[in-house]
Amino acid sequence: MSIASGTRGRHLTRRLVQLYAGLTLYGISSALLVLAGLGLEPWGVLHQGLAERTGLTIGVVSIVVGAVVLLLWIPIRQRPGLGTVSNVFVIGLAMDGTLALVPEIHGLPARIALLALGIVLNGVATGLYIAARFGPGPRDGLMTGLHRLTGRSIRLTRTLIEIAVVTTGFLLGGSVGVGTVLYALSIGPLAQFFLRFFAVPEATADAAPETTADAAPGATAVGAPDATPGPGAVDAAVAPASPEGAILRR
Repeated sequence: MSIASGTRGRHLTRRLVQLYAGLTLYGISSALLVLAGLGLEPWGVLHQGLAERTGLTIGVVSIVVGAVVLLLWIPIRQRPGLGTVSNVFVIGLAMDGTLALVPEIHGLPARIALLALGIVLNGVATGLYIAARFGPGPRDGLMTGLHRLTGRSIRLTRTLIEIAVVTTGFLLGGSVGVGTVLYALSIGPLAQFFLRFFAVPEATADAAPETTADAAPGATAVGAPDATPGPGAVDAAVAPASPEGAILRR
């Protein structure tokens, strides 16, 4: 996928709104996990550890790491999409903006609530930007690229890379805790649910006739503003071996 690919079609405006809303919300949710102080998502641990060592903000570190990871796409012949490049900048800016505006949270009950909110919002954000179909983030594209080159399963490749990321981040001073575990256990099901909720009909579906009386039970009129494809349509749009599919198999 090139940067320009996918930037056309009947649902382009909706997809662009979903992309940037999802990336912004992802940055906000990541900032909430930082404020909760109960453990971050794997790459967040690395970003926080590097921020502690360099004195840069965690958002700036996220941008720098994303850019470096994107450079690693060159030797493994991955092609970025609009969503890939946008991911590098939007998430980091949204993180720093949220951390600058939201005051520090005190008290364990409030921090637990913030952790839960951050994880759920992260699932919403993931569903939004994956369903927009503008390409994977740099980190997910790296994992699927290595999967393609090595022949190892996506699950194994993701697990090994994220273990290395968490370990390195922890040694640098990043926060690992119950939030890290809860995130790992819940983000897959949450992202899968919200992907189906925010799924945008494919271009081929746009040309299909409106639903008829003998349509499959539960079918929705194609092209309706809130039409959500069923599991089969989502599976067709997000193939298991694709970068987007890999995100769902955390």
